Amino acid sequence: MKLNRNLTLLTDFYELTMANGYFENDKGKTTSYFDLFFRDIPDDGGFAIMAGLEQIIEYINNLHFDEEDIAYLRDKKIFSEEFLNYLQAFKFTGNIWAIEEGMPIFPFEPVLIVKAPIIEAQFIETMLLITINHQSLIATKANRIVRAANNHAVMEFGSRRAQGYDAAIYGARAAYIGGCVGTSCTLSDKVFQIPALGTMGHSFVQMFDSEYEAFASYAKTYPDNCTLLVDTYNVLKSGVPNAIKVFNDVVVKLGYRPKGIRIDSGDITYLSKTARKILDEAGFPDCKIIASNSLDEYIIRELISQGAKIDLYGVGERLITSKSAPVFGGVYKLVAIEKDSEIIPKIKVSENVDKITTPGFKQVYRIFDNKTNKALADVITLSDEVIPENEAYEIFDPNSPWKRKTLTNFTVKTLLTPIFRNGKCVYQVPSIVEIRNRCQKEIDKLWDTVLRFENPHKYYVDLSQKLWDLKNDMLYEYSLK
Repeated sequence: MKLNRNLTLLTDFYELTMANGYFENDKGKTTSYFDLFFRDIPDDGGFAIMAGLEQIIEYINNLHFDEEDIAYLRDKKIFSEEFLNYLQAFKFTGNIWAIEEGMPIFPFEPVLIVKAPIIEAQFIETMLLITINHQSLIATKANRIVRAANNHAVMEFGSRRAQGYDAAIYGARAAYIGGCVGTSCTLSDKVFQIPALGTMGHSFVQMFDSEYEAFASYAKTYPDNCTLLVDTYNVLKSGVPNAIKVFNDVVVKLGYRPKGIRIDSGDITYLSKTARKILDEAGFPDCKIIASNSLDEYIIRELISQGAKIDLYGVGERLITSKSAPVFGGVYKLVAIEKDSEIIPKIKVSENVDKITTPGFKQVYRIFDNKTNKALADVITLSDEVIPENEAYEIFDPNSPWKRKTLTNFTVKTLLTPIFRNGKCVYQVPSIVEIRNRCQKEIDKLWDTVLRFENPHKYYVDLSQKLWDLKNDMLYEYSLK
């Protein structure tokens, strides 16, 4: 099941005014090339995670203007009837290449490339950025939290704090790709088969005359899945003792074992340590302790360092909003056009070095050391270049080209995969579980120094000599104008 909606008009209005301008000036059929890339890793981390490609495919496949859309645009009284007639038959006819979901990605490398008539390529900009920026942000944040949890399961519990219902639905998807084991968002389970998780809230406990009665009622209803929220009144004086009594009186007598208790407030380190001791002494060492309450990777890491006895973490607002770094700065830039079947590179020049684009139609390669199977560097090349595996290859820092290194005994992986060809999807979308597994597998190929939370080693993203020469020649040419 998919969330089928016509999102064609979910675009910046200037995409339409530019499209009309291209159309009226006979530029609309010009083949153009756009790179989608990002400049900074959230939380000053060592890498980000690619996510959102499946939703881009759905959007492109459903891209069309219906009668209501055309009527709305006609009422604006700034678009010609010829242009509106063009939009009535509008569809995407171009090519798209992308780095697959779940892959680690790095600043300034194109994670998605579009080749299409300029109107088509320009028009889809907004939705591409919305989708990649949001899901890559949440997948990246989720993975930081999962890694901080150090093999303890993390559940995404942020729906009610998400910035809108789409942010909750697709944020849960991205969090699962990043490594979370499930979500509190039921619709995400229905749509994406992400396990929906959850038991009770404080209101359930308050609805009964006593905490014991609330726990007993819940246990009778769900004897084989009994997890009790123990902090409504007092965790150690009433919550845990009442939970143990219900485990003995109801759960065990019905032939089951309790699943867990959840602590949502207070000094979680102290409470979990004490609760663990009480549960063990009561004969329930298999009863898990779940912690929630405004957690993130830093708090979780502190809890673990303090010896907290927590088996699972429920993480909400700080994950689903990526509170500490809420923006994924993806951009979409024109890098080439075609004229008389020749690719003409384009460049944007800026006083801000980070905003100078890299021109040309490109490919991205990842180089792996054959001895360690660890990723050594990514190299951005022009599309017709191939990195040979059977001979030495020199890489260099594009910002400090005198810093060079010769690589031998390596394997090369092509990162940009064909997604659309002539408007038709040619990519088989993997399952969400396959994407999640790819994410973990590929992160395992990064050096530990890149995985650090503080001051991670900067992963090398280099330009080929040919591409570096093209960029610098164009910069020199523009400096003379």
